Amino acid sequence: MQVSDIDNVKIYNLSAGKSLPDWLTERKKRALLKKNVDLRRRIELIQEFDMPGVSTSIRASKDGQYIMATGIYKPRVKCYDVNNLSLKFERCLDSEVVTFEILSEDYTKIVFLQCDRYVEFHVGHGRHYRLRVPHFGRDMTYHKPSCDLVVVGASSQVYRLNLELGQFLAPYVTKATEINCCSVNEEHGLLVFGTEGGHVEAWDPRTKSRQGILDCALHCSDADYRNSTIPSITALKFNGALQMGVGTSSGHVLLYDIRSSKPLLVKDHMNEIPIKQVEFHKQMNYVYSMDANVVKIWDKNTGKQYTNIESSVDFNDLCIIPNTGLCMMAMEDQKMQIYYVPSLGPAPKWCAFLDNLTEEMESSASQTVYDDYKFVTKQELESLGLDHLLGTNLLRAYMHGYFVDVRLYKRAKSIADPFAFEEYKKRKIREKIEQERPSRLKVDDNLPKVNRDLASRLLDDDRPKKKQTANLLKDDRFKAMFENPEFEVDKDAEEYRLLNPVLSRLGKSKANNKPEAEPMQIEGDDEEGDSDQEFYDTSGDSSDEDRTWVKEVKKQHKIIRHKKQDIEESGEDKMYELSAPPKNGNIRNIMKVSNKSLGERLGKEGATIFSGIGGNREMKFVMRGKKTDNNQKNMKKHYEERKRLVRRTGFLKKKR
Repeated sequence: MQVSDIDNVKIYNLSAGKSLPDWLTERKKRALLKKNVDLRRRIELIQEFDMPGVSTSIRASKDGQYIMATGIYKPRVKCYDVNNLSLKFERCLDSEVVTFEILSEDYTKIVFLQCDRYVEFHVGHGRHYRLRVPHFGRDMTYHKPSCDLVVVGASSQVYRLNLELGQFLAPYVTKATEINCCSVNEEHGLLVFGTEGGHVEAWDPRTKSRQGILDCALHCSDADYRNSTIPSITALKFNGALQMGVGTSSGHVLLYDIRSSKPLLVKDHMNEIPIKQVEFHKQMNYVYSMDANVVKIWDKNTGKQYTNIESSVDFNDLCIIPNTGLCMMAMEDQKMQIYYVPSLGPAPKWCAFLDNLTEEMESSASQTVYDDYKFVTKQELESLGLDHLLGTNLLRAYMHGYFVDVRLYKRAKSIADPFAFEEYKKRKIREKIEQERPSRLKVDDNLPKVNRDLASRLLDDDRPKKKQTANLLKDDRFKAMFENPEFEVDKDAEEYRLLNPVLSRLGKSKANNKPEAEPMQIEGDDEEGDSDQEFYDTSGDSSDEDRTWVKEVKKQHKIIRHKKQDIEESGEDKMYELSAPPKNGNIRNIMKVSNKSLGERLGKEGATIFSGIGGNREMKFVMRGKKTDNNQKNMKKHYEERKRLVRRTGFLKKKR
């Protein structure tokens, strides 16, 4: 239940809140109700009070026991039994329903006007008969004294179908080109028709003649209202024997006494949207006028607004439960809305528990926080120097802080920080100067501050779906990756070096236009690694891309391995297990080895140190087995022979 207070009038939306899908099992529904508090607190006044797509119209039976609604898709009608607060039956139709009328006191006789010019009659067990009218229908009403069903639409004729004889009677021929709506007065049986040209024609069914024409567009199209077109009549409703409400396409509601051609009152909705429905409250002097955006409730004598009901979805139809404060709306949504206004009347007998619920909610109102008091915590109180006021009437304890008079707070704030306003003024002046004096060279940089390389790579991608890539930077799901510094890609990490060799190749390909730097010399590259690289260079089985990819991976492995060696060499009292010193002819490497002490040399060669018990120490040196010079010569000879015999295929591929 959602409560809103508009113009000091409490309005309760009984359809607000989450709903459970019908296809869930009872076990899952109970589990969801235990976990979710909002589902437990929701009020489902009538079960399954919704449509698969959109609800178009809604009516209540004359005995007040049934509520019927139509909707799409598929076109259907639903009947609800208010005594059981549940769905009684549901029927699917052949086409969409424009409007419908309940002919009997209950649900047993219904007539539907459909969008394909068909008029369909239903009884308790289902469809009874179906016939067609000459033109597309827009509205329909039932004249009970003569047993005539009146249908109006895109024609100047008013079609009459006598349900007692079961045949069409001679139609009424009006002066209008098209007729939008019709209504019948239950007191004396006068028929009125709202036309496209802004007129209301009144016909007497007894004499079958026109009794008068009312020009409504004349009173809502002058200079005060500034309408560019002639407003048409979109809604008609009688209140008693003499009063009539007229709704126009310009958003005006006119109240007439049928004995006069001038309106008693003109109410403007101020949004220039056609009025869809006009209803009268029987006990109070209030009028319900509905357009697509709002339902306004106002005084019919003065025109003063009492309250209004708004929604984020367009309204389609309005149904007022007589003698109560309950109203229902068909909307452009799956749910049909139910609103309860206690000040307009009590709840119906079939939902009398609503009065108790609303009284409990009003009694448990929250405490009011006034604007002339400021809430401060104890830390803020100490920083302002007002902690000596604790226990006095100037501070009122509330939760984890205190309420203090806002005038006292502002004075203490100015004393505690006297230069705050000066700094604020300087900052504002500086910002204004920067706005008025921008830099002469403007660089359009749409890249984010975090992960700029990744963003530029996504934007420079040559895939056909560039728009989707650009939208990736604006997606809320990936926003933190380009804003939060914690998501910055660390290119020096081992995982990035080993798992992303392709990305490093892409970065190098973009830097080809820059002057080449000297290749980095990696100390400690043994002959075995060089021979491996030579083998991959000479083999013709793999492509150039595969060879470069393997080289990049091997290079990253060597860099990481030598970094680990440098870290381990700097530590003390650790077990050293490093590769043998380089055997190439580099003078720098030889000098580095000769400058080291004996312990460091032995540690590099693989010595292990054992400490005994009782103060005695024993050192044992375990030397690694080195490869003989004969093996190295044989391997080198083997690679040279292979290099001469293997036929290269690199020249077959075009150079990039």
